[in-house]
Amino acid sequence: SQGIIERDETPMEKEIARLHRVDFEFSDIFYFCRKGFEAIVEDEVTQRFSSEELVSWNLLTRTNVNFHYISLRLSIVWGIGVIVRYCFLLPLRFTLAAIGITSMIVGTTMVGQLPNSSVKNYLSEVVHLTCSRILVRALSGTIHYHNKENKPQKGGICVANHTSPIDAIILTNDGCYAMVGQVHGGLMGVIQRAAVKACPHVWFERSEMKDRLLVTKRLREHVADKSKLPILIFPEGTCINNTSVMMFKKGSFEIGGTIYPVAIKYDPQFGDAFWNSSKYNIVSYLLRIMTSWAIVCNVWYMPPMVRKEGEDAVQFANRVRSVIARQGGLTELPWDGGLKRAKVKDTFKEEQQKNYSKMLVRNGSVG
Repeated sequence: SQGIIERDETPMEKEIARLHRVDFEFSDIFYFCRKGFEAIVEDEVTQRFSSEELVSWNLLTRTNVNFHYISLRLSIVWGIGVIVRYCFLLPLRFTLAAIGITSMIVGTTMVGQLPNSSVKNYLSEVVHLTCSRILVRALSGTIHYHNKENKPQKGGICVANHTSPIDAIILTNDGCYAMVGQVHGGLMGVIQRAAVKACPHVWFERSEMKDRLLVTKRLREHVADKSKLPILIFPEGTCINNTSVMMFKKGSFEIGGTIYPVAIKYDPQFGDAFWNSSKYNIVSYLLRIMTSWAIVCNVWYMPPMVRKEGEDAVQFANRVRSVIARQGGLTELPWDGGLKRAKVKDTFKEEQQKNYSKMLVRNGSVG
């Protein structure tokens, strides 16, 4: 285990069955005490919202796992690396990023002035792909795409696990998508307003985002038009540290249409792509990304999936999540990513307490 404690992975049902007795003994509570201590020291949710711990030092950060001493030679190499990353790579990457963003704004604005036609759609895709590839170069991105025959098609919905804001750039480097999101101000707002003129992205005002029926209606209308680009959605709703896949929000799976699952797995040895928004603002995060050695990742396109007869949106979401987790080698967790900033609901706590009580009674551990 790479955690700070070594857990006993025995399922609760088996552990309680092992404690089976006719009469209750005080030692029967030790199992629950141990599980409680484990949850307090290192629960399985909050650790997914911090950077993945590395087994060895990657010349970017020091790891706490088996860390004893870094030699003088390695310290000198690290110092040289700092000079290379901040004095050479950072200015070059900043220049490329500025070129990519400027090209995106200018290119989409110019294409947006053209009348709707196949020529406009073609030029829009050229602009989006070209600018995305410039931005990937600005991150020294090395991306390996697998099973390209399963790439999302027009009129479909692409869903992927979410680690970083650059996930969208990673995917648009290999194809064009219609983005879904809230309208922003500042530079991001300028990019959004320019992009939507050339491509049918789906932007919502803050008040509209809270109207679930309106969001669903807009997305269904987009999916119904088979000439429009596939929608790109990250159903976790927040960034996870690329070790796990957490609960998928069911809204994306109530729209209908074909779902194209995509798994994204970053290699943390070259740079940490995870955005811990509770610790770093977007400027600090981008600075960390652009001063890393590189962003290396694998992207797997998986066969399209449709909702089965009798299957509700939650079951469909869980089935898609399982496929993505298996392909990306990620841990599948049932928890809501909203726990990153919110507390566990009382109703969920009560449900777990009832499950504990049922297991204890069923196994005769209480008299």
